[in-house]
Amino acid sequence: MTTTFITGANKSLGYETARRLIEAGHTVIVGARDPQRGQEAADALGARFVQIEVTDDASVAAAADDIGAREGGIDVLINNAGVFGTHHPADQITAADAREVFEVNVVGTVRVTHAFLPLLRKSASPVIVNVSSGMGSFALTHDAERAEGRAIAPLYTASKAAVTMLTTQYAKSWPDVKVNAADPGYTATDFNGHSGPQTVTEGTDVIVELATIGADGPTGTFRDRLGELAW
Repeated sequence: MTTTFITGANKSLGYETARRLIEAGHTVIVGARDPQRGQEAADALGARFVQIEVTDDASVAAAADDIGAREGGIDVLINNAGVFGTHHPADQITAADAREVFEVNVVGTVRVTHAFLPLLRKSASPVIVNVSSGMGSFALTHDAERAEGRAIAPLYTASKAAVTMLTTQYAKSWPDVKVNAADPGYTATDFNGHSGPQTVTEGTDVIVELATIGADGPTGTFRDRLGELAW
């Protein structure tokens, strides 16, 4: 039985990923910041809920302790929790705005990964999936034919570029762990007012794919549902 922990799993991509992995036979632990919403999501999915605030050391440590005591370890960690941040024009962005976005998207990923690595190493085939974005790709954001090339979101794009680079560095550092970055693509979620052309199921295709790779699967890659992406 594969045990999977997903942060930000009470809605949108996280929720759909949980649903699909449960369907695929995983034991899924739903992580969410809000206890009520997280428990409601877990109840609807038939999963267990563990509260986690990725910006808080004590909360992340408590979540890892909870899962360590109950499940003993995990096989898959999906760092899905993220925020878009301010929609202000670039000349109005402040250091406080940057701190908010990077604290969740980048520092939160580091914090959770650090806390859960000992639990992952109890698995015969540990896997980490970091939910990144094509909006953090230098190549895609310079392609005027793509949505990423037309969007301007300095903090979000920079944070996701950092997440993808963290992924490659972790993959090089830990040969025993498969670490990959997933780009869901332009998916209809709360992030974009449900304006994306992809369904939430299509958006989770690559996350589910990377969460279910075997021992011979890739590591250090950046992929969407159609294959590897340019950096």
